[in-house]
Amino acid sequence: MDTKVKDNHKFNLGKNMILFFLVVLLAITPLLFLKDAEFEGADGQAEEAITEIATDYEPWFEPFWEPPSGEIESLLFSLQAGLGAGIIGYAIGYLKGKNKQEK
Repeated sequence: MDTKVKDNHKFNLGKNMILFFLVVLLAITPLLFLKDAEFEGADGQAEEAITEIATDYEPWFEPFWEPPSGEIESLLFSLQAGLGAGIIGYAIGYLKGKNKQEK
């Protein structure tokens, strides 16, 4: 490998690690500093609004598993979103690389 390519690879790796730790820090900070905060999603708020409007409303189904806390539910939702974004990003990168290789 060329020395310039190795240096560029090390720079990118270091930059990516810093960005990764910043993202982790952004995700963990609210959980550490806002101890009694409620991280309620739109689902709970929508359910409250619906029951205020239509008092006889009954949900179609109940979840088969309820997360132990709102924070866990948010974590699972974030992991699902991150996994989906990773798959989409991989697919776009793969297709771009394949297209570039064909040229």
